[in-house]
Amino acid sequence: MAHRIGANAWIWVCPQTDESLADTARHVRELGFDVLEVAVEEPGGWDPDRLAGVLAQHDLGAVVVTAMGPGRDLVSGDAGITASTQDYLRHTVDVASRVGARVVAGPFYSTVGLTYRMDAAERRRRLDELARALAPVLEHAEANGVRLAMEPLNRFETSLVNTVEQALEVIALVDHPALGLLLDTFHMNIEEKDQAAAIRAAGRHVAHVHACGCDRGTPGADHIAWPAIREAIDEVGYDGPIVIESFTGDNDVIAKAAAIWRPLASSQDALAADGLAFLRRTFG
Repeated sequence: MAHRIGANAWIWVCPQTDESLADTARHVRELGFDVLEVAVEEPGGWDPDRLAGVLAQHDLGAVVVTAMGPGRDLVSGDAGITASTQDYLRHTVDVASRVGARVVAGPFYSTVGLTYRMDAAERRRRLDELARALAPVLEHAEANGVRLAMEPLNRFETSLVNTVEQALEVIALVDHPALGLLLDTFHMNIEEKDQAAAIRAAGRHVAHVHACGCDRGTPGADHIAWPAIREAIDEVGYDGPIVIESFTGDNDVIAKAAAIWRPLASSQDALAADGLAFLRRTFG
C-alpha cells in the first residue's frame, strides 16, 4: 500500500504563523512532500482559511496536531482547566475542518511533561475522568467529520498513556468511533517491546502515524525495524499519511519541550529530505 508522506512544520518553525506556514508549505512541496502537518499552538495564531488556500495552491493535504502546554489537561480534577481544554480541543477540530484535515492528533489527555506516580485506583479514576471529558469533544469531532488520534508518549513526557495497551484501555472506556490512535515510532521505540506487535494490537484504531528516528531525527538513519513496521501498518489496513515529526532547535520553547539539545542532522532540510527519500522507499 502506497502512503502519502508528510512533514510537520515544527521541523522548521515555531511558533507557526500565517507567514511562516505559507513559506513552509511552499518549501515542503518543493522538497516533494504530499502533506503538511500543522499545530494549533494558540487559538488565533494563524488563519485556517488562509492556510486552506495555501495548501490548495501547493496541492498539499493537511493534518492538525495539538500543543498540550501548561494549563491544558483533561485529568487534572480541576473543572475550569477541563472546560478550557475542551474548548481548545473543539477549536482545534474546527480549525482542522476548515483546512481540510480529517485528523486532529496528539497527547490531548494531559500536559506534556507532567508525570506522577499512580496506584491502580488512582489510574482508573483519572481514566474515567478522561473518558467523561473526551465525550463532548468527540461528539463535536464526529459532527465535523474529524477523528481524534490519541498519542501515547514515553515515560519521561507523561505517566498516563505510554503504550498502545494503555491507549486501548482509554478507547474501550470511551467507546466512540471518532477516537483513534496516533502511533509515533520515537515513543514506541522507548515503550514497546515489539513495535510491530503493538501496531497489530492497535489494529483498526490506528488513525495517524508519526515516523521519527530513534533520536527524534531522520527516519531510516537509526536502528528501528522499519520493514516490520511497514508490514504491520499494511496488515492493519492503515491507509493515511506517514508524517515525519521532528523539531527545530532554534526556538527555546519547542527545543525544551522536545529535549532538542543538539542538531539531529546536518540541517533541518537534510533531516526532512533524507527522511522523505527513505519513507518513499519504505512506504511508497
